[in-house]
Amino acid sequence: MKVLKFGGTSVGSIESILEVKKIVEAQQEPVIVVVSALGGITDQLYHVSNLAASGDPTYIDAMQAIVKRHIDVVNGVVPAEKRTQVTTTITDLLEELTNIMKGIFLLQDLTQKITDSIVSYGERASSSIVGQVIDNAVTYDSRKFIKTVPQFTKHIVDFHTTNALIKQQFANEQKVVVCGGFISSDTRTNVVTNLGRGGSDYTAAILAAALKASVLEIWTDVDGFMTADPRIISNTYVIDKLSFIEAMELCNFGAKVIYPPTIYPAYHKNIPIRIKNTFNPSAPGTYISNDRTTDTVKAIKGISSINDTCLITVQGLGMVGVIGVNYRIFKALAKNGISVFLVSQAASENNTSFAVKNSDADLAVKALDEEFAREIELGEMNHAVAERDLATVAIVGENMKRIPGIAGKLFGTLGRNGINVIACAQGASETNISFVTDLKSLRKALNVIHDSFFLSDYQVLNVFLTGTGTVGGSLLDQIRQQQPKLMAKKGLKLNVVGIANAEKALFTREGIDLETYKEEIEAKGKPTSPQLLRDEILGMNIFNSVFVDCTASPEVATIYKDLLSNNVSVVAANKIAASSEYENYAELKSIASKRGIKFLFETNVGAGLPIMNTINNLINSGDRILKMEAVLSGTLNYIFNTLSAENTLSKTIRMAKEAGYSEPDPRIDLSGKDVIRKLIILSREAGYRVEQSDVECNLFIPENYFKGSLEDFWNTIGEMDAQFEQHRQRLETEHKRLRFVATMEEGKCSVGLQEVDQRHPLYDLEGSNNILMITTERYNDYPMIIKGYGAGAGVTAAGVFADIISIANIR
Repeated sequence: MKVLKFGGTSVGSIESILEVKKIVEAQQEPVIVVVSALGGITDQLYHVSNLAASGDPTYIDAMQAIVKRHIDVVNGVVPAEKRTQVTTTITDLLEELTNIMKGIFLLQDLTQKITDSIVSYGERASSSIVGQVIDNAVTYDSRKFIKTVPQFTKHIVDFHTTNALIKQQFANEQKVVVCGGFISSDTRTNVVTNLGRGGSDYTAAILAAALKASVLEIWTDVDGFMTADPRIISNTYVIDKLSFIEAMELCNFGAKVIYPPTIYPAYHKNIPIRIKNTFNPSAPGTYISNDRTTDTVKAIKGISSINDTCLITVQGLGMVGVIGVNYRIFKALAKNGISVFLVSQAASENNTSFAVKNSDADLAVKALDEEFAREIELGEMNHAVAERDLATVAIVGENMKRIPGIAGKLFGTLGRNGINVIACAQGASETNISFVTDLKSLRKALNVIHDSFFLSDYQVLNVFLTGTGTVGGSLLDQIRQQQPKLMAKKGLKLNVVGIANAEKALFTREGIDLETYKEEIEAKGKPTSPQLLRDEILGMNIFNSVFVDCTASPEVATIYKDLLSNNVSVVAANKIAASSEYENYAELKSIASKRGIKFLFETNVGAGLPIMNTINNLINSGDRILKMEAVLSGTLNYIFNTLSAENTLSKTIRMAKEAGYSEPDPRIDLSGKDVIRKLIILSREAGYRVEQSDVECNLFIPENYFKGSLEDFWNTIGEMDAQFEQHRQRLETEHKRLRFVATMEEGKCSVGLQEVDQRHPLYDLEGSNNILMITTERYNDYPMIIKGYGAGAGVTAAGVFADIISIANIR
């Protein structure tokens, strides 16, 4: 025998009831069908009764709507030959209910006893309808065999009486039996009671256990237990198998697939439970049994959460070493009917924290303060403290047992994403690790755990990018091209959730289409500013996030600290921050290090060349950098390599700008400011404390050319052409070349123009290439040389891209 339970959505419409009929009639063995009220009817009954109790005459219209809905369903699903009889039954039943509502309206009084009776009509009506739709079915009234006894404000199943009545009622029954779930009656008085919200699942489990069913099938509107809440995480999937223990843990911590008490009767009688989707019956669903599943890849099965959490803390030095304190705490709570779903205690015994629903917080505090009134008066203990509006998250899986590092990985992952753990608990069974965090971090916590524990088919990195010029535009194009390959080969989804240009910014948690981002920003973007970028990024509070700065803006660089402090990694093509005052540079590096995130700026020097990584590897391996000599300006190198009789100095400067090698204002390159910034960054990464003001600067263009407007510069720079042509001709005869060289030796820095001959490593440097020679204690006689493209949007974007990918690999 099977027991099949169909939820409210399964009997919520004509189409769904016909689907139930098809499912039931296809069974190959005797079945008991447990049905809920028509979808939403129970809530409507609560609403109508409250209207009547408040003296609101609109309860009549609301009641008539309920009657009409039931009659419409009867007319739509019941065969014509049975329709009159069923209509009469339903009409009489709901007329009885209407009279009760009239009495409530007249008395304007609504007791719990009457409410229990009112909401029973939903299941009684739906079971009457479904019983007539299914061929060869009989309808039973669950109130006759599901019996309860009162306990605090709830009705608890009287299993001894219930099991005996079920066996008696169903003895030798060969037909399909349809009965309403949720409803019951008191053992002693026969007054109507109910099993609480979700109680229809419980009814089905009670029947399955009493009759030793082969399987209990819960038919609902989802395909099964998901790895997490799909309303919060987009890439969840159905868990195919769970143990009873895993299912219980997920249910107790918020998974609403089935009512938690449902599992206990089935577990004790070893009756497997299968979760099925009425609207997708071919889906395999989730199978719950005593069999422990093994998965060598995934340590956890799923994540569940409770967003209605209040943490109560009882604290005092008078608790230390005193036997019975916790007994008194939980006795006081139990006497007041308060349920606790998480407990955390310090090893020092001076405080105990536990989680309850927010609605129970005031009563819990009152009960505890009364229980420990004497100790509080003596100063041995403090008043109980309630911290409201929190969330509890649980990771569940029997495969966690005896696997070292699960808790470490969990809390490390949360820490890197700036999620504060207020309290935590793990039982010796190692099936569940639970923690409490603030409610605003819940979405972020669930996403990052789902991502980090391989419950997702891929890892997600959420990218915010500002600056869509040559470098930023090229980067977005590279990301667009690489997205499918990274998903397929690396299991990495680069989700660009924010893009800002000079005027507008667009943000969306779901991700921006990189094919049409320009049009989207223009149509939907809001006026941008560094403050807007910061506020939007922090407001989204999204997991695994990285801010990419492809501007040259000092203002944008000022928001790095706030972003890093809130666990947003930063990748900067912008050189402003790393070359700013040393204290600011050091603080940014320190924040990133302490928070376990990244502050990367590989492309600040040498575009896509692996310069920063190489320097860091040398330092981290114990080497010491003594000296660096470098050509760091692709713009200046291009200019000096392009100078010829035909290409004057002013012409080559224009050519560098048109080729995209120089800054929009080439004076930044010609003044040596860009090289100074790069040298400062290199020196700092090499371990030296230097400021821009410490650099000796030998300019090759007089200071007056850097004053005035950019237009003035273009109008006058040609005056330098003749002088540079003479210089060039002399060098040509001497087989020498000009190079603008940055030098650092033992912390002393300088930049200036140098003449190099054919034997010098800086001589053969084509186009806009960069070169860096590093002399260290290990690389002393023969310095290490890094050489290659040092400018250009494509290679710079590629270097930024590499930094982004390195952040994705932190898990």
